[in-house]
Amino acid sequence: MSALRMAAVAAPFGRDLEADLVRIAELVARARQVGVRLLALPEACLGGYLASLDGGSADEGPPPLDPAGPEIRRLAALAGEMVICAGYCEAAGADRYNAAVCVSGDGVLGRHRKVHQPLGEDASFAAGDRFAAFDTPVGRLGMMICYDKAFPESARALALDGAEIAVCVSAWPASRTRPAADLADDRWTHRFDLFDRARALENQIVWLSANQSGSFGSLRFVGSAKVVGPGGEVLARTGTDGGMAVAELDVPAALATARRSMGHLRDRRPDAYGRPVPAG
Repeated sequence: MSALRMAAVAAPFGRDLEADLVRIAELVARARQVGVRLLALPEACLGGYLASLDGGSADEGPPPLDPAGPEIRRLAALAGEMVICAGYCEAAGADRYNAAVCVSGDGVLGRHRKVHQPLGEDASFAAGDRFAAFDTPVGRLGMMICYDKAFPESARALALDGAEIAVCVSAWPASRTRPAADLADDRWTHRFDLFDRARALENQIVWLSANQSGSFGSLRFVGSAKVVGPGGEVLARTGTDGGMAVAELDVPAALATARRSMGHLRDRRPDAYGRPVPAG
């Protein structure tokens, strides 16, 4: 398989769906110009994220979208020959999910509902209950959303399901209690970056991390989109101001090289890990 050019985006998105789709179209056109075949867009790039995580905001939240509806079909049409992962609010009967969709011009390739909910997010969304990889024209992918990556089990479940590439879409904010004047120095920026590298390295997979940038409501996002190789090395990054991190990699060859001597998935000893600790 030839080298895959992939990109992760850090950009701001809000409640105006038409404006969001126009921005996505611009990003897709820019990515296409440089030969990108896999593009990761942020969490909630269709309709914006929550305006606050304290539960006291009057904001009604992002518009709920039908996963088979016109907005997702329009996203797929924009994708064409490209594979695109993007975040949105999914309508499912009376429930709403913080969700991600993977599309190409052929339609929906995969979906994910955010499993782990930080702070007051559970007041707005129901929780997903699984992590599953799926096949695409650019390889076997798995998706997660923001806080999901703080849990090693999330990425491990995808890797054990054969994911070669993990795409994590985020609306990861800066610290609310001790914010740094410079986002690059913020402790939540440090955590965001550390999780990206650790999850890639411990599972020896390629990792695309997209994130919102700028501000929305009371939240200021840390940007820092990146592409990480299976050895935990950052291949491309945007920094906190936003942009598009683009990297090219022969994914099967890179995974084979990373796993040749010490294969973290191969060398697991599940019999020694004991029974799972009940949630407390």
